[in-house]
Amino acid sequence: MTRAALAALALAAVPALAQREMLDGAGRYVVVPAKVERVYAAGPPASLLVYAINPEKLLGWTRALREDEAPFFPEKYARLPELGRLTGRGNTANVEVLLRARPDLVVDVGATAPVFVSLADRVQQQTGLPYLLLDGRFEAIPETLRALGHAMGDTAAAERLAGYCERALREVAARVARVPPDKRPRAYYGRGPHGLQTGLGGSINVQVMDYLGAKNVAGGTRGGLAVVSLEQVLAWDPEVIFTNDPHFHAQVWRDARWGAVAAVRAKRVHLSPHLPFGWFDFPPGANRIIGLYWAGKRLYPDLFPEDLRAKTAEFYRLFYHREPDPAQLDALLGEPGVMPK
Repeated sequence: MTRAALAALALAAVPALAQREMLDGAGRYVVVPAKVERVYAAGPPASLLVYAINPEKLLGWTRALREDEAPFFPEKYARLPELGRLTGRGNTANVEVLLRARPDLVVDVGATAPVFVSLADRVQQQTGLPYLLLDGRFEAIPETLRALGHAMGDTAAAERLAGYCERALREVAARVARVPPDKRPRAYYGRGPHGLQTGLGGSINVQVMDYLGAKNVAGGTRGGLAVVSLEQVLAWDPEVIFTNDPHFHAQVWRDARWGAVAAVRAKRVHLSPHLPFGWFDFPPGANRIIGLYWAGKRLYPDLFPEDLRAKTAEFYRLFYHREPDPAQLDALLGEPGVMPK
């Protein structure tokens, strides 16, 4: 498509409405339409927040919901189309796809590093569409919800969700503050089918561990996700392992090499619930708020005595607009490795 054609599509995509200037999470000033009815989410964390605030305004999922994910949503939203993602690994959308969707607003939620700022600026320049880049770190989620709710014109709904997240983060932080430093375990995040992808120090993918005060054994190097060797994990010898992958959790007990790791010997390898979105990571969005209570129970059971079924039902009702039935709760929390015996 020619530059002139792209410009014409961009003009057609932006209605002639009064506009507002907003400061996004990366410190960018973005002009947003006064009325926003159609929102394009650039990645999975943004999809969740747009959907949670007002599902009617989400144009589609970055990836179509799978058969085991769809039942956790009302049917009309489970069938929203796949639009691809603009950001992150495996990005599949392009400018033409974005323009054909005719959004009023493009939103990304997650890291606000220069590479993502550059992408936001480039897409905004190419399309003429307002592009908000919002901070997805735990501590920023309440204000990110408020900012997104303001942009979408759904401030009351966003405030309910922001208040829930604020209370949860404050409650969890207060509990963890009571744990002496020498009682905080050394932990490792084993991502993927072999458990050898992990989050380095400062990675948004290990924020659940960080927020709960666990000592990330891979935290000596700053960065994002990295592939490590089993020999390195053996040298770190973590006391606790979290994983988001059922295949890794199933095979770790059968591999004699992993059997030398303290966490495996102590049977402290924990599989996070992962439907419809992960509780620990994947994506690293607001879906991890409920994961703080789950992982907190694994690390400090005395400090997290609440009924996780009730917590789960509340979170899913608020964020997914459908409360799981008893069978779904059984499946979520009954998978081997999710809850202790």
